[in-house]
Amino acid sequence: MSSAMVDLSGSGAVGTGLGQGSGSNNNAKKTKKSRTRRGKRGRRRRNKRNTRSNKTPPPYFPPEVALKLVNPTQYRFEHLATQLKWRLQEGRGEAVYQIGVEDNGLLVGLTEADMRASLRTLKRMAEKVGADITLLRERELDYDSDRSTRKIAEVLVRKVPDDQQFLDLRVAVLGNVDSGKSTLLGVLTQGELDNGRGRARLNLFRHLHEIQTGRTSSISFEILGFNSKGEVVNYSDSRTAEEICESSSKMITFIDLAGHHKYLKTTVFGLTSYCPNFAMLMVSANTGIAGTTREHLGLAMALKVPIFIVVSKVDLCSGSTVERTVRQLERVLKQPGCNKVPMVVSNPDDAVTAAQQFTQSTCVTPIFTLSSVSGENLDLLKVFLNILPPLSNSKEQEELMQQLTEFQVDEIFSVPDVGTVVGGTLYSGTCREGDRLVVGPTDQGRFLRLKVGSIQRNRSACRVLRAGQAATLALGNFDRSLLRKGMVLVSPKMNPTICCQFEAAIILLFHAKTFRRGSQVTVHVDNVRQTATVECLQGKEELRTGEHAVVRFRFIKHPEYLRLGAKLLFREGVTKGIGHITQTCCRRCMYRTD
Repeated sequence: MSSAMVDLSGSGAVGTGLGQGSGSNNNAKKTKKSRTRRGKRGRRRRNKRNTRSNKTPPPYFPPEVALKLVNPTQYRFEHLATQLKWRLQEGRGEAVYQIGVEDNGLLVGLTEADMRASLRTLKRMAEKVGADITLLRERELDYDSDRSTRKIAEVLVRKVPDDQQFLDLRVAVLGNVDSGKSTLLGVLTQGELDNGRGRARLNLFRHLHEIQTGRTSSISFEILGFNSKGEVVNYSDSRTAEEICESSSKMITFIDLAGHHKYLKTTVFGLTSYCPNFAMLMVSANTGIAGTTREHLGLAMALKVPIFIVVSKVDLCSGSTVERTVRQLERVLKQPGCNKVPMVVSNPDDAVTAAQQFTQSTCVTPIFTLSSVSGENLDLLKVFLNILPPLSNSKEQEELMQQLTEFQVDEIFSVPDVGTVVGGTLYSGTCREGDRLVVGPTDQGRFLRLKVGSIQRNRSACRVLRAGQAATLALGNFDRSLLRKGMVLVSPKMNPTICCQFEAAIILLFHAKTFRRGSQVTVHVDNVRQTATVECLQGKEELRTGEHAVVRFRFIKHPEYLRLGAKLLFREGVTKGIGHITQTCCRRCMYRTD
């Protein structure tokens, strides 16, 4: 999300010597000899003026650009509307304007009349480029008693969607079993609070045993939309997913993962294959950090997925119990292995700040405390999700779209009257109905030709699929038995390569004894999940916990399609390690038309 620091009043900067108080004279005397005399004299004059004023300077926002929009001329208005259009393109449909802030970051503030005029002008600009504005927060400045009260405001500008080109963010939901993951998703997407006995989660389950036990064992997807005005769009107002997509400017796709330890491989596959933008770690307030909580936190950090935490079931606990759980989380996050900065969100202002800082700094970890039964603090999470910006900008998105088509196969279905359907994520390029691609590798290391029949995204028809988007592709009468998870659909122009062996730079996170040649582990790389044998460790005979090495692996079943630099995660029992692929022992593939 692009951020614009805006002064819409036309006011000039006030005050001098920003950021220096009355005690800055001593610091001015200790300037380095390399400073010029002219610079020293300027600093002394500013320090003297600060000492005479004896006033505390106002706080700062990071400086970017200043705009003056009270009664702009027509030429000025056209220029600012063009600038807003560019900011929306850079922010992939979203931009945040901070009104009443100078270009040097000084919070000048506007009078009530100027603020209203500025908001009207900004609304006209948004309407011209096909967008809506939402006032996120407004604040009064009172740092100078001899001036009238002034205000600053923060405004979200969001483009009205066209042709299904809404902003789509994927959030993986992690946490220990019985921490309330599916229940919270049911409340968010259905628009109704839970009854305390799991009624809200019933629509999310895919299997009978999940309904009977109340425990998720598979990967399911749920969507939550926000329209151009920042209002929630879910199944309480819309009967189908297609209606939600049509009404939404921003879509949050939740990937509900399993919490029980025996379904760990499913959870790891969901994290590596579906390429989530963010991870939401659920922690039950009454049990605290238990079960697989630490393991899921470690997996998300190892894969470099930004994570925020939700403490659920606060209605079952006293305030002291919730506080103890939050303190426990803060201690874990501050440990040397995490090095995170926890930020407890307790009001809407905190939610706005957390959303903006969350993507700017990898260290910030917002913590929410809420209840799916009483609805306490549920609105704070919605505010956070509404403002949460994408991690990539439009330039990176365009670069991916210019590459050749590569679609990762994560799921395979047979649909009556449609035929074979594959679900997954488009890693690069674009995909349209009627495109001719090749799929593989097969067990014999070949790629097979096919044609894309139709495309559905978020359960509604889609004409064009772009890089980074998840969808299902109908392949007509293509033989389903020839497909498996871990395959890719790529452009024939790519001339794809496959490998049975590859090298990776790894770090062994944990091993009970030693990791050596002949060890067998389950390797996860993107949508690939297969057992591999350690062929050799370069320069070492064995590896212990915490040690680094370059290791050569060999798949034991069939060759796979791998990309250089792809993140790797391997496990076997209590053994765990991470790394990235540095080299593949490749061979070119043959195409078959059958």
